[in-house]
Formats: sequence, C-alpha cells, structure tokens
Amino acid sequence: MKTPAMDEALDLARRGVGCTSPNPAVGAVLVKGGEVIGRGFHTYAKRKHAEILALDQAGERAHDATLYITLEPCAHRGRTPPCADALVSAGIARVVAAMEDPNPLVAGKGFRRLIDAGITVELAPEYTEEAAQLNEAFIHSMRTGRPLVTLKAALTLDGKIAAPEDNTGWITSERARAHVQQIRHSSDAILTGIGTVLADDCRLTDRTGLERSRPLLRIVADSTLRIPLDSRIVTSSSGDLAILTTSAASEERRRALECRGVRVLVFDGPGGRTDLAKLVEYLATEQYRSLMIESGSKLNWAVLEAGVADKVFFYYAPKILGGLRSLPVAGGTGRLHRRDAIQLSRVKLHSIPPDEFAVEAYVEK
Repeated sequence: MKTPAMDEALDLARRGVGCTSPNPAVGAVLVKGGEVIGRGFHTYAKRKHAEILALDQAGERAHDATLYITLEPCAHRGRTPPCADALVSAGIARVVAAMEDPNPLVAGKGFRRLIDAGITVELAPEYTEEAAQLNEAFIHSMRTGRPLVTLKAALTLDGKIAAPEDNTGWITSERARAHVQQIRHSSDAILTGIGTVLADDCRLTDRTGLERSRPLLRIVADSTLRIPLDSRIVTSSSGDLAILTTSAASEERRRALECRGVRVLVFDGPGGRTDLAKLVEYLATEQYRSLMIESGSKLNWAVLEAGVADKVFFYYAPKILGGLRSLPVAGGTGRLHRRDAIQLSRVKLHSIPPDEFAVEAYVEK
C-alpha cells in the first residue's frame, strides 16, 4: 500500500541525484504518532547518510518511531559508521524500506542487524521498481562491477543524425535537449569521438547548473590524438578531461595534453582503434557508476558492436532527412543479416510535447 511517508522519502532521494556518486541516492523519513519528526537525504559532500540526518533532526523523539527509507540501511563501516547500528541505538521500532541494498557489503546484512535487535523490518514492494530506477546506475555497478553505459542520440524519424553538408541547428527541440542535460547531470562520465569534437568544437559540459558530487568526466576517443590544443574542450579542462587513444599516437602530442592537465588513456584495441571495453574497466576501477555516450555514427556503431552499451536513449524529432549520404545513428559495417540484428528489450516510450518522443531500451547481451 502506498504511503505518504515513502512518497516523501523518494522525493527526498531525488534531491540527491548527481550529488551522491559513487554512493546511491537515498531518502529517509521518520514518523511517530502520525507526525513526521525527521527527514534526510544523502549527499556525498556532507557525508552523513539519509537516516542519520533524519535521526539528528528527530533527536530523542526517534525512540519507538518508524523509519521509511528508499534503500536498506548499511551494516558496514565506510566513510561513516554503520547506519543499522545507529538505528538500533536510537531505539527505532520499525523500518520500512523500498528495496534491499545490492552492495555485497550490505545485501541483507543491514536488515538482519535490525531484526536481531528486535526492530520490525518490512519491505515495500510497491515502491521497489521506482527506488531501483532512481539508483539504476549504482545497482548495475554493484551487480556487474561495471558502470552503466547509455548510448544517447537525437534522430530524425528516418533514423538520421547528420546531414551530408550543412549541420547547423538542432535536430530536436529545446525541451528535448533540456532532458538530455538532466541525464548528463545524473551521469559520472560522458564520451564522444574526435569527429564530433572537430565538427562541433563541443565542450560536453553539464549545463544544468546543479550541484554535483564530482565533475562530469569528459572523454574523447581519439586514436591518433588529432584533438586541437585550442579546442574548447581542451581549453576548458580542469582535471575533468580524458583522451582515449592508442600507442600509435604522437608522444609529443600526449605530453602537450598532459601539460594542460588532460588525462591521456592509452588503450589499444583491434585494428589500430581504441579499446572501449578497457575504458569501461578503467571507469569501474575509478568508481564511476555511469557513462553516457553522445557521439557520431562511427563511434556509436563501435560501442554497440563491442557490446559495451547497456541501454539506449534515442530522441526522435518529427523530421525526415532521407538520402543515402545522411548519416544513420549507427554506421560502420553494421550487421549483414537481419537475424544478427542487435536486440533491445524493456522498451519505454517517453512523450516530449508537442510532437517529439524518446525511446529508452536495454541492449540484450
């Protein structure tokens, strides 16, 4: 059954989006006698977890209260002591959680600690899907050891992303592009190809203006280091830019970029190209939970063909470019037989009024 307290806990958790990575976004509400006595949501910079903030606000009134929380309380010591222990010490009577924490260090241990102390623990299955969607990247990372990789593109109705000659202007509306910025804000890293940088002189920044737990890591796939040193993405670098390249790239160019504070990642792949799988592994070791890809036709196909994409988010505008020279969303050699097509599942349609829509779907591995 839906409850106002859990609805509020989820709303609080959403306030932490972009501010919690590599931790999950969590919201907590303490209720006693039908009255909310404490609220909290986690942000990485302020360290304290949501339930601890709610306990701090409630003070001694927390004894015999019910905690509504979007994720199982932790039972291990990380940057802070275990939250389950704090709940026991505060005398909480009941905990209602939207879902279990997939982190192997928790994974039911928080609930067990509470139950062993005599606290009633309940799962709220009607909220599990919503809570899981909120922390999709974190959950994916905990279960697979890899960041969630999302391929984003803006397309015409006939699947084109670029005209053969003049590409000034936008394919999608300002409203659709604002939604893209929200996805950027919730992402830890973003990847594009050198072709996009040379064509658009893009910066790939998070333009929401909202607080982040760490800068958006901007990555450019550039196998021979053709990126101009005076490009906007390089000149705006402040420890938040990485170039993915190969050992064939000029050592002099590499040093020039590193002198400007740019990370140069040498990951050799087949055919003289960069190795996208190694990039994903690197991001995992650095605790980046999500990677967004905004690129051109060639790199889009490379990402799909390499099997590193986990989902797609395609924005469609009511336009048709047509022609054989207009670039499709994914170029390259493609698949030569229909039976070999890359399959997608769990497809969702998102309406973008008045005339646009987006398709969100997951790549079947």
